[in-house]
Amino acid sequence: MKRLTALLVVCGLAVFGLAACGSSNNDNSSSNATTTGASGASGASGASGASGSTGSTSGGGGTLKVAADPSGALKFTTSTLTAKPGKTKVVFTNKSSVPHDVSIAKGSSKLGTTNVVTSGSASTTVTLKAGTYTYFCTVDGHEQAGMKGTLTVK
Repeated sequence: MKRLTALLVVCGLAVFGLAACGSSNNDNSSSNATTTGASGASGASGASGASGSTGSTSGGGGTLKVAADPSGALKFTTSTLTAKPGKTKVVFTNKSSVPHDVSIAKGSSKLGTTNVVTSGSASTTVTLKAGTYTYFCTVDGHEQAGMKGTLTVK
C-alpha cells in the first residue's frame, strides 16, 4: 500500500512538473518584448535597421523583428524580410498611436499573429520552412492599404 501511495505521489508530481514547463506557440504581449543578441546577427533579417534579427539557435530560426511605420502610416518600415528555417520568434514594434499587428501567412493559412498594439510591442512564435510567406497587418483595411510585405525563408 505504501508503494502504491508513493507511486501515485511521484506520478502526480511528474504531471504537475510537465504542465508547468509547457508553452504555447503564441507569446502575445502588449508590453515591450525582450530580445537578446545584437541586431543583424544570424537568424532572420530585414532590409532596414528597424527590422533585423537577434540571436539564433542551432537548427535555424531565431528572432525576426518587424516594425510599423512610426509616423502612423499604414505600412511597415520594410516590405521584404528574410529568415532561416526553424522556430522563429516574431517581435513586432509599433511606436505610433495607430493600432497595428503583424500576421505571418503561407497562402491562405495564417501561421501566427501578434496582438494589436499601439505605442508598444507584441510577439508570436512560428515555425518556418523554406519558401515565400506574406506578412501583413490584420486591422481592417490596413493590408488593403498596403501594409504588407514578403518574407523569404531560405
